[in-house]
Amino acid sequence: MTSRLTRRQRRRLWQGVQYAIFAAVVVVIGVLADWDRLQNQFAQTDLAIRLFPRIITIALRNTVVYTTSGFLFGLVLGLVIAMMRLSSVAPYRWVAGVYIELFRGLPALLIFIFVGVAVPLAFPGTEIPGGTYGKVALGLGLVAAAYMAETIRAGIQAVPKGQMEAARSLGFSHGRAMVSVVIPQAFRIVIPPLTNELVLLFKDSSLVLFLGVTLQERELTKFGRDLASETANSTPILVAGLCYLLVTVPLSFVVRRLEARADKAT
Repeated sequence: MTSRLTRRQRRRLWQGVQYAIFAAVVVVIGVLADWDRLQNQFAQTDLAIRLFPRIITIALRNTVVYTTSGFLFGLVLGLVIAMMRLSSVAPYRWVAGVYIELFRGLPALLIFIFVGVAVPLAFPGTEIPGGTYGKVALGLGLVAAAYMAETIRAGIQAVPKGQMEAARSLGFSHGRAMVSVVIPQAFRIVIPPLTNELVLLFKDSSLVLFLGVTLQERELTKFGRDLASETANSTPILVAGLCYLLVTVPLSFVVRRLEARADKAT
């Protein structure tokens, strides 16, 4: 019987089977789960209400500040590393290559431990400007720069070589042509992946808790964990997770729109 079906009909039949399996799994989970216990542990409405406005004015605000500062520092450093990667000077390329492989290969947690512990030990009596905010910007930026450098490098190489040649024919120096012509076009190309990197940094900001922050410096994860410990209930963690989604979902939507616009442009 199935051998007489067309390829399109077989594809629709297989899709129907997959939908049926998915629906069956959802039903089984819904029947077997203890929703009363889940609600008591994760969805205490009165406790969730008590988290406001501090979870917004302290935790979410700090998370946004940490992410923004780390992204900006990483963007600037990543641009420098990308230019070194493309340099005709071999030592610059070697240094940039080692940096990228090192910071892409190490877990972000180790970078935060290095910033919080190793730097003060290596340079006694010195402090990173900005206190915790400076440490977070440095930690997130060092990690992000390694990924952004490769993204920016790919964007620069994606710009047609004729753009550089046209700028040089107009009397531009190589440096001015890069700054005025090539790099702006490269950033237009890499906006979607850079925005995606911003989403990843927003979630990586949860590693701030390993730096030993004060009550007023807590980000969402630290805030949720502290309140969960105080109340012996996981509702604060769930609310903190919803706050993450409040930012990451719109950003992810922006990334998809930018990628779609880039595809249309090509």
